[in-house]
Amino acid sequence: MSFSWAKPYEPKHPVMRWLDERLPLPRLIYGATGGGYPVPRNLNYFWNFGSIAGLFLTIQIVTGIVLAMHYFATTEGAFNSVNGLIMRDVNAGWLLRYAHMNGASFFFIAVYIHIFRGLYYGSYKAPRELVWMLGLVIYLLMMATAFMGYVLPWGQMSYWGAQVITGFFSAFPLVGEPIRVWLLGGYAPDEAALTRFFSLHYLLPFVIAAVVILHIWALHIPGSGNPTGVDVKDERDTLPFHPFYTAKDGWFAAAFLLVYAIVTYFAPNYLGHPDNYIPANPLATPAEIVPEWYFWPFYAILRSFTVDFILPAKLWGVLAMFTSILLLFFLPWLDRSPVRSGSYRPVFKRFFWLLVIDVVILGWAGGGAPTPLRNALGQMSAAYYFLHFLVILPLVSAFETPDPLPSSISDSVLHGEAAEAAPAGQSKKRRGSVATAAAE
Repeated sequence: MSFSWAKPYEPKHPVMRWLDERLPLPRLIYGATGGGYPVPRNLNYFWNFGSIAGLFLTIQIVTGIVLAMHYFATTEGAFNSVNGLIMRDVNAGWLLRYAHMNGASFFFIAVYIHIFRGLYYGSYKAPRELVWMLGLVIYLLMMATAFMGYVLPWGQMSYWGAQVITGFFSAFPLVGEPIRVWLLGGYAPDEAALTRFFSLHYLLPFVIAAVVILHIWALHIPGSGNPTGVDVKDERDTLPFHPFYTAKDGWFAAAFLLVYAIVTYFAPNYLGHPDNYIPANPLATPAEIVPEWYFWPFYAILRSFTVDFILPAKLWGVLAMFTSILLLFFLPWLDRSPVRSGSYRPVFKRFFWLLVIDVVILGWAGGGAPTPLRNALGQMSAAYYFLHFLVILPLVSAFETPDPLPSSISDSVLHGEAAEAAPAGQSKKRRGSVATAAAE
């Protein structure tokens, strides 16, 4: 997104002018994040979680590189290197390990809020479909990286988690078991699997960083969305990213980091599992095998299928778990409403909050031992999850009458969101035309 009123980059220092003439890197950074990038003036604090996620990606890469210097990727040395060498012998090793371990959880917290913000405000709608899809690619890479990192301490939950997760592939007939053996380098998690997971866990964060660059690049072409979903019309609708949003992002990041520091220092194992402080034992199965908390909703979907029907129940569960994520790639075509923001879609808004509650219930159902109550609630919640995206969302987008939209972003900020909007009693046809004009 480029505007004539965006302030051009003008280096003042002779060294910066010299560098800009030969390698315009400062100009590129300024255009992407500085005063050369106009941003809608009505962004709320939910827009801060994109930069928060980028901050935690940086923390994970830095702490991960240092931890890798002291890690032994062998079945004999992995557990002792993590819980002995790093925690007791490396200077500030305990801090690095806890910062990395809890940083993964806070990274997922930021990304989940970022995703649900996108769902509510229609960030997947045209012209930002590719921005949304690249974000989902980042999420999938995060899941793979987190799973492989969870295996590295080689505790009980690490070993059996690897056994269960890689066992998903064996559910597929003919090709499943060869794929599982290829992934593990054998028939069970062992040193070959540990070495592979370590190398991929080290590599994938840099792949994520590369996709993040593409994600930001794709975002800068149409420009940032905003809570009203109305397109930018003139300079009154925008503010330069710096200093307005750098200041806003900065203090919010400081507050978020404060919570992260409190957890890291005072409750570092709260989000983990105590069984992972027991060395891996292939002969002793834990009482309950659960993944990290950020995988609980998908684990509940996996466990929702208990009866064979045409295909084995295990295969249905695996297909449903993968489909629950892949379904999000098709949102731009499932939701055909011309209005982007859920703030102006009264019916959509109610079903959105039902979806949030549904995902929370799925997380609760997947985070504990399977009981009749957990199984029943997990199955109902899994059914509603697919019903929401495949049935409810298309129907709502087809038949819902949206509320009147503000005439511009500046009007919604300076004069109230409905000051110059069409009268509340206007016909459905007129409302539809206003919504379409605002979305185009």
